[in-house]
Amino acid sequence: VLRHEEFEEGCKASCNGPYDGKWSKTMVGYGPEDNHFVAELTYNYGIGEYRLGNDFLGITLVSSQAVSNAKKMGWPLKEVTTGIFETEAPGGYKFYLEDKEQLKQDPVLKVTLGVSDLQKSVHYWSGLLGMKIYEKDEEKQRALLGYADNQCKLELKAVGGAVDHGTAFGRIAFSCAKEELPNIEVLMKKENQKILTPLVSLDTPGKATVQVIILADPDGHEICFVGDEAFRDLSKVDPNGDKLLDDAMAADGSDEWFAAQKRKKVSA
Repeated sequence: VLRHEEFEEGCKASCNGPYDGKWSKTMVGYGPEDNHFVAELTYNYGIGEYRLGNDFLGITLVSSQAVSNAKKMGWPLKEVTTGIFETEAPGGYKFYLEDKEQLKQDPVLKVTLGVSDLQKSVHYWSGLLGMKIYEKDEEKQRALLGYADNQCKLELKAVGGAVDHGTAFGRIAFSCAKEELPNIEVLMKKENQKILTPLVSLDTPGKATVQVIILADPDGHEICFVGDEAFRDLSKVDPNGDKLLDDAMAADGSDEWFAAQKRKKVSA
């Protein structure tokens, strides 16, 4: 746990989805956000379940310890190819665990997103957003892209039809120099691409104000670019992150409240 924050109302950049109630976010990863892939877990207090789509196809990481932990805990594992195990997080999110010693750098190898038209998506992510193409396999209808050799990669994989985002969708976020953000906005307007949130400043009480722009690719995958300078201040590891999360979970009486009211949490 790198940091944990609680919010009384929805984020104006829809950080917690299309919800306007109390929510929290917890950043988890294998190291600081400056040089590691980090997952942002959002929790909406009033939502009981989400419907998964075919947009998010999984996270692949190298960690024999993760495989060993799963086996010790009796967590379901399925060996999909030699040394690579498929498992599911609560809620159904897929993880692929490579049974090798954890890398010294970030062990998160790639995030896989479903696409409806590989050529169109590769043009968007590479031609417009400037990602390098590391691999492209027309037969398997997949491509591997990234901004740097030592960073987590983005894998695009054709799903053989339309992409369904369900109600559990998230977004991919990148930090970049603040002065690049207006250029991204200008390019997207020029190319008639979708901008979900035009360049805006977001306040975090007691912390830095960050500038962000949120885009959508041809399949509606949300992409956030955030100004790096302020983000580095905002994303510092909080040594109290674990305790804040534990305290918030202990104080969360939402299940009991709904049960006492004889009501169910909303299915998103």
